[in-house]
Amino acid sequence: MKTKFINIIVLIFITLTSCEYDDFDQPKAMLTGKVVFQGNPVGVRTNGPQLELWESGHALYTKIPVYIAHDGSYSAALFNGKYKLVRLSGAPWEPQSNDTVIIDVKGNTIKDIEVIPYLIVRNESFQKNSSGNISAKFIVDKIVQESNLAEVRLFLGKNILTDQNKHEYVVNADVESIILGQEFEMIAVLPKEISSTDYLFVRIGVRSNKSSEFYYTQTQKIILN
Repeated sequence: MKTKFINIIVLIFITLTSCEYDDFDQPKAMLTGKVVFQGNPVGVRTNGPQLELWESGHALYTKIPVYIAHDGSYSAALFNGKYKLVRLSGAPWEPQSNDTVIIDVKGNTIKDIEVIPYLIVRNESFQKNSSGNISAKFIVDKIVQESNLAEVRLFLGKNILTDQNKHEYVVNADVESIILGQEFEMIAVLPKEISSTDYLFVRIGVRSNKSSEFYYTQTQKIILN
């Protein structure tokens, strides 16, 4: 009888705890934005570079990891309040003297995060030429003078999330032949197993000697057949 009574008490406790858990408020605000340079989104490797959020004055002061999408956008479901957003190292941009940005989240909030990339790519264009190959034209600019150009790669894939880790084909440029600030052209001679597909996603990635991460152009879709 005593054991039965204890079991009833335990059951009541579990029920009350479950109800309390179910009544726990869920985040209703959404923080969204993009990582930008001079107002332009910075392309990155999906789930590569990260941001961190910290809620000021919260009893449980823990970090909230925020992953950046391939097109430079990010989002996080939050409670209303003031947060510290930190731009982490290990990205294709220069660490800032103050890497913390204060954000006051009130309902759906939009906040773009400015960064200073080591290098950027501009005026990029992609097209299939008469030979069925992919031509990429672009200009590489150095933003941080202490950095040097280490790699330039043309990535081609069957998925919009094409990057250093996810691609079907890649072409490496001769870095020594690239003159900063001047247009450069790369040609991708497609192998048969790729050229037979209907389309490909393409983007240029440039890497500085200051980082292991590439700065990417926005992904573009090329129709092949």
